[in-house]
Amino acid sequence: MAGTLLVVHPGCHEAPRPPPKPPRPIRVQVVAFNDFHGNLEAPTGSNGRIRAPASDGGTADVNAGGAAFLAHHLQKLRADNPDNTVVVSAGDLIGASPLVSGIFHDEPTIEVMNMMGLDLNSVGNHEFDEGVTELLRMQRGGCHPVDGCKASPTFPGAKFKFLSANVFTDVATRKTLLPAYDIREFQGVKVAFIGMTLEGTPLIVNPAGVAGLTFQDEADTVNALVPELKQQGVEAIVVVIHEGGLQTGLYDECPGISGPIKELVERFDDEVDVVASGHTHQAYNCVIDGKRVTSAASYGRLVTDIDLVLDPVSHDVVETSARNILVTRDTAEPTVDAFVKDRIHKSARLRDTVIGTTPSELKAPVRPLPAGASGESTLGNVVADGMLAATRDARLGGAVIAFQNPGGVRADINAGDITFGEVFAVQPFANNLVTLTLTGAQLETLLEQQFQSAGTLILQVSRGFAFSWKASGPQGDKVDPASITLHGRVIDRAANYRVTVNNFMVSGGDGYTVLTEGKDPLTGVLDLDALEAYTRANNPLPTPALGRITRLP
Repeated sequence: MAGTLLVVHPGCHEAPRPPPKPPRPIRVQVVAFNDFHGNLEAPTGSNGRIRAPASDGGTADVNAGGAAFLAHHLQKLRADNPDNTVVVSAGDLIGASPLVSGIFHDEPTIEVMNMMGLDLNSVGNHEFDEGVTELLRMQRGGCHPVDGCKASPTFPGAKFKFLSANVFTDVATRKTLLPAYDIREFQGVKVAFIGMTLEGTPLIVNPAGVAGLTFQDEADTVNALVPELKQQGVEAIVVVIHEGGLQTGLYDECPGISGPIKELVERFDDEVDVVASGHTHQAYNCVIDGKRVTSAASYGRLVTDIDLVLDPVSHDVVETSARNILVTRDTAEPTVDAFVKDRIHKSARLRDTVIGTTPSELKAPVRPLPAGASGESTLGNVVADGMLAATRDARLGGAVIAFQNPGGVRADINAGDITFGEVFAVQPFANNLVTLTLTGAQLETLLEQQFQSAGTLILQVSRGFAFSWKASGPQGDKVDPASITLHGRVIDRAANYRVTVNNFMVSGGDGYTVLTEGKDPLTGVLDLDALEAYTRANNPLPTPALGRITRLP
């Protein structure tokens, strides 16, 4: 019997094919730091330490920072994700810098950042210290118009981009001084980095340096850019902002986060995913209103490693994590290390430049205050007089009095030639002078705040101002108001006086908290620049007579 032919069509009994695997998430690494302030050499003292957890369960200070060490840490982090890493700075990369960078108009810092592979710098207030023209020179290159190129034959400028979305040259047309943002693409997914400058910059820099510019609200600016970015296919947004906050924990924590950054982040559009911040020189690693918010202290002591997970289909950020990493000093990157050492060598020639002479030694304030001493010092008087000279002009502050905290006068000046290096040693902190308005009553409060439970810190005062204090007087009543005089006239408690101090003091440093209440602040030159100019203008530098401050039993 003939059989039946069974025809089997190819594939009719094959197992169903598995569905295609979803595309793998894309991982992007953002490495952030802030407020470097030209600290090419490892910073010293408290500026070069970070409080960290200790092995015994307590805490301990750890030495951190230095450009060559920062370069090594950046190199290591980049190796973790070499194709998808962006290195960003949240402003104040330059300005208020130590001698080795500041003496060369911060050109060495820009060159070091080129070596490190910095990608983006969101401009801070200190980038405007020498005005718009100098800021643009940092980006574009070229020698300084007055001093030329001191450290190198040429200055190439930054290979990285300066960003600032909220600084406008023309508000009506929304024309910004610098690019508002930069878009990077990773495996077909776009990530936008918005640069944001401190809105209050015009209040704390020389107005002449920012003339013609308009600084607008940071949150309003970010939110206005979101639709523009989304039209370009951007779903992942990182804000790099020079504004910050405060917290009460250690460097990789976030308890009690407060301050402007918290309020701004809460106002940011929910499309913003990550905020790398700065300005307050604080360290924190937070999540605020669903957004990752970080800051890496200052001076290159920390670096923040931020990891983003991007959905390859929606192009949105689906996960973020971050950690603040100590820039320990175990390994220096050789190229940056050699460059910094060369600039130290070259700065030595300028360090040894003679800028004046003095017939006698000028003594800094002695701390703690010796028994029976008034707290006045010859060098303290010189420094205060230099501060007043630098800000007396109405266009520069209109100051009538200047005060210097004693801890800001760090070394004596010997009799004979005065070198720039000596002057730098006297005022090494690169504090800006700030002139503000205080009432006579606030001046009285300021003088009472010299006497604190932790010790007595007698202010150094400018020529023409005088007061007496009583050692046996009770706390809060050591200074006789009738002894507080300006050019021989008793201070009027109800009158206003333009007073120059430094930016450390303005923030309430050393316990002079009444200065935070001052009105109409105007930021001026560095204290070092003021002292140098005063020394050059008064050569030979006389020894000022004592008697501005009187101690009574």
